Amino acid sequence: MSEASSQKMIAIEVQRYRPEQEDQPFWQTFAVPFTDDMSVLQGLQQIKDDQDGSLSFRWSCRMAICGSCGMMINGKPELSCKTFLRDLLPGPVRVEALAHFPIERDLVVSVDKFVEKLESIKPYIIPKTPRRLDEGEYLQTPEQLEQFEQYSSCINCLLCYAACPQYGLDPNFVGPAALALLHRYNADSRDGGQAERMEVVNAAEGVWSCTAVGYCSEVCPKHVDPAHAVNQNKVNSAKDYFLRFFQGDRA
Repeated sequence: MSEASSQKMIAIEVQRYRPEQEDQPFWQTFAVPFTDDMSVLQGLQQIKDDQDGSLSFRWSCRMAICGSCGMMINGKPELSCKTFLRDLLPGPVRVEALAHFPIERDLVVSVDKFVEKLESIKPYIIPKTPRRLDEGEYLQTPEQLEQFEQYSSCINCLLCYAACPQYGLDPNFVGPAALALLHRYNADSRDGGQAERMEVVNAAEGVWSCTAVGYCSEVCPKHVDPAHAVNQNKVNSAKDYFLRFFQGDRA
């Protein structure tokens, strides 16, 4: 069978927004030829290459590693490189920018606020004690690694934020990915920065803003389970509160 005869057609409805031309987003439908091995991302690339070069979207690795091609596909937060057109037949496929984020253009959203949240949780190891190079590396057992390794798999794709109803209501909420990364460092045996990060955990926009829906973990393409990390942080927050209470009582 030739390549031409193996191609099928599917309608892709794309939410467009060009701020220099429109005040509000609008929908535009494209008829896209595809084969069974084509992803939604490749469908969008076909549109950009052959039908409308003005279509804007982010992508990089095409292998569900970089996290940059996240978007709403038929109303669900997905990585477009990991979602195949064959699974969305007969169509149409509705593609729009990630929910809960300001749209810059078409499928491109602003991630400035998310970057600020990442910076606020100090996403790096803060050593418990200073260590000279000649003292060697920080050693860790496999059991200690297991305590946080799962949360190191986050690719910052923002799907969990698009799935989070609380973030949709309150954009100041630190959110699932940042809190999962915070837990990754707090749970690391080499780290001594938990007390500094507890300010973020205990804040009004911290873990207690989470309403425990759990959809963030459901859409995570790397099975990080940010909902579990948030729940662990709630436990740590409660412990921190009572420790401060009793310490203050003794004083």
